[in-house]
Amino acid sequence: EQMRYIVSSSVLAIMFASISRAFPSSSLRKSSARVSSSSIRMVHIEKKLQELGIELPPAPTPKANYNIVCHASGNMMYISGHLPLKADGTLICGRIGPESGGETIEHGYEAARQAGLNLISTMKQQLGDLDRVEQVVKVFGIVQSTNDFKSQHLVMDGCSDVIMEVFDKPIGYHARSAIGTSTLPLDMSVEVEAIVQVKP
Repeated sequence: EQMRYIVSSSVLAIMFASISRAFPSSSLRKSSARVSSSSIRMVHIEKKLQELGIELPPAPTPKANYNIVCHASGNMMYISGHLPLKADGTLICGRIGPESGGETIEHGYEAARQAGLNLISTMKQQLGDLDRVEQVVKVFGIVQSTNDFKSQHLVMDGCSDVIMEVFDKPIGYHARSAIGTSTLPLDMSVEVEAIVQVKP
């Protein structure tokens, strides 16, 4: 009986030595660190949202036959045009152009800001964590305008400003285009789309 115990102990010692050589303790610690760091959810941006008093609206859904986002190579995410849809389901509508009886720049600014919040809400839904946003690459805005309105860039500041409030430089500092059009679907005041680079 004692001999069997000695033999068993020797076998276990040999097995342990083999495992130790194959998997050094430093490697195990590094592997464990990688797993633990990847499983920890970052909340820096969401904490900032709370500090700013910003409550994201529900992530919108497509209004026709298209996907709300498309993921491409290089960790790029293309986000479809977003509407100025409020949390209560109402849409900010109307053509911008106060000199021709249209809505004010302030009205358009608020519409663009709301569209920006919806974009951020979609990012959160798609990524699970806003800290996975590597860079807001580009924002493209379309403003429903009267023919004589020439300040679409000021309207689109509503979207750019809220993105910068939330993500700050350099992550939120983006390229941008703003154009005017005589009409938009559902009579919405603005429509905004974005290109975002995400962390793996």
